[in-house]
Amino acid sequence: MLNPRTGDSDPAPTQDTADDAEQAPLLREPRDGVPPVVADPAALAEAVDAFAAGSGPVAVDAERASGYRYGQRAYLVQLRRDGAGSALIDPIACPDLGSLSAVLDGAEMVLHAAHQDLPCLSEVHLRPATLFDTELAGRLLGYQRVGLGSMVERVLGVRLAKEHSAVDWSVRPLPHDWLSYAALDVEILVELRDRLESELAEAGKLEWAREEFAGVLAAPPKEPRTDPWRRTSGIHRVRNQRALGVVRELWNERDRIARERDISPGRVLPDAAIVDAALAMPRSQADLVAIKQFGVRLARRYVPTWLKSVDRARELSSAELPQPSAPGDGPPPANRWADRDPAAAKRLDAARSAVGGVAERVVMPTENLLQPDTVRRLAWSPPSPVSADTVAAHLREHHAREWQVGLTAEILAEALRGAAGAK
Repeated sequence: MLNPRTGDSDPAPTQDTADDAEQAPLLREPRDGVPPVVADPAALAEAVDAFAAGSGPVAVDAERASGYRYGQRAYLVQLRRDGAGSALIDPIACPDLGSLSAVLDGAEMVLHAAHQDLPCLSEVHLRPATLFDTELAGRLLGYQRVGLGSMVERVLGVRLAKEHSAVDWSVRPLPHDWLSYAALDVEILVELRDRLESELAEAGKLEWAREEFAGVLAAPPKEPRTDPWRRTSGIHRVRNQRALGVVRELWNERDRIARERDISPGRVLPDAAIVDAALAMPRSQADLVAIKQFGVRLARRYVPTWLKSVDRARELSSAELPQPSAPGDGPPPANRWADRDPAAAKRLDAARSAVGGVAERVVMPTENLLQPDTVRRLAWSPPSPVSADTVAAHLREHHAREWQVGLTAEILAEALRGAAGAK
């Protein structure tokens, strides 16, 4: 499980970075101590009054129980503001933070990887009017490692403890050291924000960042995935439709059980077990429990249910079986373009090279300069005629920001025209 706070998915640090991290002091306790958890209406009213009297940006964070619980709800909400201090709010005991949101209306909220926390904050009616996302600011500035811990070390010269980043925040009562960890996260966010804003302004990227922050806030809720079972890890090993039907049936049954029990699906039955069962096509309970993971822990309790799922898939007609690949409205996978449409493959190579060149010049990841899917769609179905204006219209249609359009439309038009003229 990847966690943006720790930056586990980031490249490994250089030796210099590692040495600096070892020398940076470790923050162990919030400067004002760990505040009591707000867990009743009276305490929430006091917190609302305190934050209404405060000033400046509001640092906000939320802790979920990813990997433990079924959904992505918040189990702790942390805030800090000058003049108000820090607050740790239990959103299970206080599920409506609308009164807090009301007194903060117009105040900038500072989050790290806001796209991850905004949905669960919205569920408790805490919604920013304006946003500063420290992770996104780091990406625009070209930071290679944008986990909160990594950025705090590099920008502020201090370290955050990381050992509680993936704990089960749904437990009650929450241990003191977990609460200290949570309070420290918001304690340094506004200072980090101020430093990053200065860097953005110096790099000429502050307006770009503001567009990005506004875009994050304006983004509609994600649509439910079509055929979410197709994201089962290891499904590429499943080669025929009957076995795909087993994956689908087992995945749906696991999801039902996980939702009813409020347990992470992977704790009910790992993806690897689903794929192994699809490949083995067991015909008895004994066959099923012989597959690793089906005979242990919670999975064993549901062995008859799993076997019924396999049997349902076995009995499906050919018309009822899932297709090998999910239907989509976009272009085919890029690795097939050379065979299906060589001209489109040339356009894609040229477009990717053009975007990569601009990204290198402005020092940021290519995916933050322009979404890869937008580039693929442009290369697969370019406008006619190809010009800076028609390319710009395509980019806007696919939700590119104006700063992105300004940097890439003309150079992409040149790349597409050049690819069309190449032999």
